Amino acid sequence: MNHGFVRVCAATPKIQVADPEFNGNEILKLMEEGRDHHAFLMVFPELCLTGYTCNDLFWHAPLLEKAKETLKKLVDASADFPMLLFVGLPWEYQGKLYNVTAAVCQGKLLGLVPKTHLPNYSEFYEMRHFTSGNQRPVMVPWKDGQVPMGTNLLFQCDSVPGLTIGAEICEDVWVPCPPSISHAMAGATVIVNSSASDETVGKDSYRMSLISGQSARLVCGYIYSNAGEGESTQDLVFGGHNIIAENGTMLAVSERFGHQTIYADLDLLRLNSERRRMTTYGQLTPEQLEAYQTVHFFLQPETFELKRFIDPSPFVPSDEQERNRRCEEILSIQACGLKKRLEHTHAGHAVIGISGGLDSTLALLVTARAFDMLGIPRGQIHAVTMPCFGTTDRTYHNACVMTEKLGASLMEVDIRNSVMQHFADIGHDPAVHDVTYENGQARERTQVLMDIANQVGGLVIGTGDMSELALGWATYNGDHMSMYGVNVSVPKTLVRHLVRYYADTCKEEKLRTVLLDVLDTPVSPELLPPEDGVISQKTEDLVGPYQLHDFYLYYVLRFGYHPERIYYLACYAFRGQYDKETILKWLKTFYRRFFSQQFKRSCLPDGPKVGSVAVSPRGDLRMPSDACSRVWMEELEAIR
Repeated sequence: MNHGFVRVCAATPKIQVADPEFNGNEILKLMEEGRDHHAFLMVFPELCLTGYTCNDLFWHAPLLEKAKETLKKLVDASADFPMLLFVGLPWEYQGKLYNVTAAVCQGKLLGLVPKTHLPNYSEFYEMRHFTSGNQRPVMVPWKDGQVPMGTNLLFQCDSVPGLTIGAEICEDVWVPCPPSISHAMAGATVIVNSSASDETVGKDSYRMSLISGQSARLVCGYIYSNAGEGESTQDLVFGGHNIIAENGTMLAVSERFGHQTIYADLDLLRLNSERRRMTTYGQLTPEQLEAYQTVHFFLQPETFELKRFIDPSPFVPSDEQERNRRCEEILSIQACGLKKRLEHTHAGHAVIGISGGLDSTLALLVTARAFDMLGIPRGQIHAVTMPCFGTTDRTYHNACVMTEKLGASLMEVDIRNSVMQHFADIGHDPAVHDVTYENGQARERTQVLMDIANQVGGLVIGTGDMSELALGWATYNGDHMSMYGVNVSVPKTLVRHLVRYYADTCKEEKLRTVLLDVLDTPVSPELLPPEDGVISQKTEDLVGPYQLHDFYLYYVLRFGYHPERIYYLACYAFRGQYDKETILKWLKTFYRRFFSQQFKRSCLPDGPKVGSVAVSPRGDLRMPSDACSRVWMEELEAIR
């Protein structure tokens, strides 16, 4: 079972110009290699059976007949190969010559897709030899029967859900309105391109941008196979520059000036999920669809070990330079959101509960930046530390030093007596460390912050992050509530990197030291008494590692995958770090809490969206608070 992944290949055989027999044998060798690599779909270059650079030899009947004879041999040989092939050759029909790519699968020629746009400028003069293909397929003779030939051909695999393939040839993708646009709108999830694009200075960069951009625009997989070594160098050089892209991401790129074969695993379920949620992703009209013909084929893919990189931290770029750029951008988005809210409410003060933990640290850093943007003195940021039963000296000290070094005003409100009085009022035994004991402290802190905000005419800045909201790890009407939540769409794994980025770029050494210590402090709400002065209540021991939960959060919200598939991806991404039992345990916890805690997210305070995933009820997540989780939990329970 490949969980929606299909292995594809772009191959460039070494050829001899005008020698189809030699070229067919080289293609057969690469087919054998592709079979060894479990390739399901292989794409070969434009006119690779004859060579693209045959020029006026294309008019010679012996070459055309030999090319068709060689195609027949490849079709017969393909019966032993569990793959779909696209092979380029010249094809004569009704006295005209067409530049086609032939779809071949297990002993059958499924169809022929002709080139639509024939370049006749600069070094190209294809109109000298070829005719542009018709969009609506026609039936052409083949052996004792007929096969369809036309631009509007789709090849649908009935054994692989979501796999429908459209084809175009070289120049087709360079024009203002490529055939692949209508192919995708007609349902193609994968586009193949048999190409012969020569090399000139800088053309490789443009080519990669073009293919990457087309795959993003069409939300598809794009396999580009280019002519290479063996083509005539009379006037041109072909580099064999092969590219496999998926929705704007380059999965594989070959080295140029050779005949390299590249492989990649396309994620069909991801592509279909993206299209499903995009209401602007267009479809052809019924009249336009009538011009298409779909050829069905059945080909059971082999099981293979995934070679694709699955990022264990999907919210955090692995490249340091990109990560730093992303951190700066997110801090700016957060600060600009708060800046607008302060301006609109004419609030010259902000109130933040500062604990010495990661989330409140990030909120304070963002608020300081927003105040700088507005030209408001940082002294009008009121950082309030509210020690109680679980506060440790370490977090208290960090909160105080951090506030001082950022130039904010520090206020201390010890809430022990207030909470004890509250327990006495409601008849709760403070020796019982239950949810009432914990949440009573959180709600007292929120009341203090709200009242101070009233005193100074300011806003209470929320500190809770998206990971906590996804799990419901927040006290309802406690730390769950604020007047503007700057961290509301920042996952916990990203919070850590934002604070580290600030530490790495700040010039104040003492502030940097404090921030690094905050990063080194275990994540904790500090609501239970410490043991020997050390934090006793560690969040990740209770709800699970945030690295796992952020991974689950990304795939649940971004793509809506089956729990089984998320489990499969997590096992692959975290192999060697977490065992399968641990991954499944916390995945069940995530789903259980995610469904049961929606009522907290349904009344979430305002806050800025910073990435592709958010849980705001006014934006990304329109989820009923009383939705049943049975469908998802039953699938999880069935995993063995």
